[in-house]
Amino acid sequence: MKKMQQGFTLIELMIVVAIIGILAAIAIPQYQTYVAKSQVSRAVGESGAIKTAIEDCLNNGKFDVGPTDATHCDPQYTGSSILNGAAQGGLPAVAAGTGVPQVTLANTGIATIVATFGNKASAALTSGGAKTITWSRDAAGSWTCASTADAKYNTAGCPAP
Repeated sequence: MKKMQQGFTLIELMIVVAIIGILAAIAIPQYQTYVAKSQVSRAVGESGAIKTAIEDCLNNGKFDVGPTDATHCDPQYTGSSILNGAAQGGLPAVAAGTGVPQVTLANTGIATIVATFGNKASAALTSGGAKTITWSRDAAGSWTCASTADAKYNTAGCPAP
């Protein structure tokens, strides 16, 4: 009587391992690119969200960032795990391992919001000098966004300058 083959041969197992290796070699870099893109998009959203508070400060003549009172502007930012930057002007400190966008205001109506990648941001956004997202307001009240991240990570709403 003939004996039935049971299990896989060594060559079949080696072929499967080779296929998995090829798929992983393609998938891992694509995943890392996807993570960096999503973090840039997140930083654009987080830093852009405080534009309304900045507009209110400028309209009310508050040009110094600091605690909420009659003369200081509270940008109403929250800590982000992918940003670096300490709370400004006596505002409460943010949690450890988080950072906030840095805000600069001028009595001419010009303002900037700079979000610098750090902490848990992708290595593509922190290596070789941390990349930034910068929202700039001109004296006429128009906001523009610029990113120093590689072009492949940028969003359409915030391209490289």
